[in-house]
Amino acid sequence: MKELIKKYGHCWTISYFVVYMIWFTWLEKRSMPSCHIMHCFVDDYIPFVDVFIIPYLIWFLYIPDAWLFLFLKDKKEFYKFCLYLYLGMSICLFICTIYPNGQDLRVNLDFGENLWVKMLGFIYNSDSNTNVFPSIHVFNSIAIHLSLMKSKHIPKGHWVTMISLSVMLLICSSTVFLKQHSILDVIAGTALAIVLYQIIYNDIFGKIKSVFAKKKAE
Repeated sequence: MKELIKKYGHCWTISYFVVYMIWFTWLEKRSMPSCHIMHCFVDDYIPFVDVFIIPYLIWFLYIPDAWLFLFLKDKKEFYKFCLYLYLGMSICLFICTIYPNGQDLRVNLDFGENLWVKMLGFIYNSDSNTNVFPSIHVFNSIAIHLSLMKSKHIPKGHWVTMISLSVMLLICSSTVFLKQHSILDVIAGTALAIVLYQIIYNDIFGKIKSVFAKKKAE
């Protein structure tokens, strides 16, 4: 038992998702007199493509698969990954808490039209068109891909990273082609993923501090 706890004790990190779901559910159900509509002219030129429901739903497998892979491979990498993922998700929810937002992009559909639209109907009915900025779908997808790219357990150029890149791009694209998000949400989710990656994986603050220290020494 002690060996199992020592080997897999970091499973406590999954408890974050309990906190996340409570917070997210509260945001979804809270009464809002008004919210800012995320919409720009680019959204009007993006077509609705129902088949993108496939990569959109793959997101729900992409996250646990990456989580489990890093959980089993390397505790140190796993903790860094969790910090990256959980911090970004919390920032997204915090932004939605202090800056209520939503979108008006959803199209009117006949949910009996085909299988893809039926699946999308389930998403439309279970997920409101609020709390969209930044896109958590986009942030998580990019964060997972970058974390896998950084893993010492996956060789550079390995087929896993190639598949991950394709999945990440398709998921991010699906958010706008299904009219679940504005391009503004995608940009914000991407920016958040890049900034946190620089802070957590590339120690950008440490590098800046080092530069100033060198200048001071000179």
